[in-house]
Amino acid sequence: MGANPELQLDSSHCRAICDEIGARLQIVLDREATPMPPRLQALLLRLAAQELSASPSIAPSLEEMARSA
Repeated sequence: MGANPELQLDSSHCRAICDEIGARLQIVLDREATPMPPRLQALLLRLAAQELSASPSIAPSLEEMARSA
């Protein structure tokens, strides 16, 4: 079953349709949203704080690679 060329949309029209569907879903889902449980809220705040702090790299530095060679 091939696509009907008369029904094909260009990418800008597809994007506009997707954006409109997303906007309407957001309105509907916002009305039905329940408050986030406190435990989940605390975990999300903790995750956000950890993202701001620098984490050690798992990749060796150039110096470490040169020393092991």
